Amino acid sequence: MNKEIPLTVTRSTCPLCNKELVTNWVEQDIPFFGEVMHITSLCECGFRYSDTLIMSQREPVHFEFTVKSMDDLNVRVVRSTSGTIKIPELGVDIEPGPASESFISNIEGVLDRVEEILDMVIRWGEEEKTERAHELKCIIGKIKAGESEVTIVIEDPMGNSAIIAEKAIRRRLTDEEAALLKTGIVIFETT
Repeated sequence: MNKEIPLTVTRSTCPLCNKELVTNWVEQDIPFFGEVMHITSLCECGFRYSDTLIMSQREPVHFEFTVKSMDDLNVRVVRSTSGTIKIPELGVDIEPGPASESFISNIEGVLDRVEEILDMVIRWGEEEKTERAHELKCIIGKIKAGESEVTIVIEDPMGNSAIIAEKAIRRRLTDEEAALLKTGIVIFETT
């Protein structure tokens, strides 16, 4: 028996064309995330926005996993909007910002996202940065071929991110470590 998921629809103005922007809001309970709100906005001009907001907060968490083989590329990665992904061997830190999106992927998908950013850097054409981007893409190629090891770290001060694997190391972040992390949440204060 399928349980119907309640849908809320709101209407606003598209930031690109000023026509009507329809936004769907769907609340759902998802394993490893808990209660979430899926948000999808779509305009006839082609503007789209989607995100998944996590409605709960858990203890601050640090996950670490070492990729040693091609099979490890299939390990599931859950990144909430407040999660920071670090790949120390590559010097990569993916920190949350105001437009951060959550995702569920695998380690190969995370590496693909890094490659997309490196491709953008290469298109900019700044010689020094382009050279480094090519070096990092070469290393990622070796990781994907199982020829090089890499460590994937996820830290989340709100505890909603994870690396789901038996060999993943999980520990609670100290309050000091959690305080140093960005959350991606914009807070408006009134005085």
